[in-house]
Amino acid sequence: MTYEKLEQPAVRSALFCPRADWVHPPAGSFEREVEVEKGVRLPLRYHLGATEPGAVNILFFHGNGEVAADYDELAPRFNQAGLNLVVAEYRGYGRAGGEPTVRGMIRDAHQLLPLVRETLRQEGKTGHLAVMGRSLGSVAAIDLAAAAAPELVDGLIIESGISHTIPLLLALGVDVGSCGLTSEADGFCNVQKIAFFTKPTYILHAQHDQLIPVALAEALQASCGSQSKEFQIVPGADHNNIIERVDRLYFEAIARFCRKLGQPPRRKKPGVR
Repeated sequence: MTYEKLEQPAVRSALFCPRADWVHPPAGSFEREVEVEKGVRLPLRYHLGATEPGAVNILFFHGNGEVAADYDELAPRFNQAGLNLVVAEYRGYGRAGGEPTVRGMIRDAHQLLPLVRETLRQEGKTGHLAVMGRSLGSVAAIDLAAAAAPELVDGLIIESGISHTIPLLLALGVDVGSCGLTSEADGFCNVQKIAFFTKPTYILHAQHDQLIPVALAEALQASCGSQSKEFQIVPGADHNNIIERVDRLYFEAIARFCRKLGQPPRRKKPGVR
């Protein structure tokens, strides 16, 4: 896919809100840079404080107005829940080089994955690997999970994820007609891609998401190719405040899902749907 129509300035300016914020990683965490193309380096922030043997590792792709350092305060809560967290950065965000593009974000994710796995191995973190995407990050996470070799990704977590592209762009104020966007074939195709992912999948979505209504999020659940998939609606929450609404339950739910990774799917009893 070329994503040509999504690379128009009017679309990119709505999808990407880069910030140059950067701070040193907190004590106990570290950062590694990856050169994704000549002159363009992306930092990855590693928060590997989970102490449980075989703790699950999460490769996380953040939302459009965020940077990797925004998750420094949340990382200890992932660690306390028994999860290691690796937060990827996009071009033009934080101290990453380059300019953010849809093609670049997706292509970079595929370059980061094997390097993340190798760093985890070097650090002795040999547990299963889940890919997680929040909001815009769902684009990178779903493409990566659907296209990566089966042995590289053990689970998929989507928070406030994008299903259909055009309704999102309309909510962001994009004149899709003048941009020539007429169908999902011109967009991210997340619904089509997620059908190819057959490993455990967890989708959580806010009840009052103002950008991506729950009905659209349900399309991801319905289309997902996994036999082990969960869909959680967060009561009272909107697109940006799920953690504020449920606090520790957020981390507990993700940890509970991650403990299932690597287990064979449970067979349904005859006559039970």
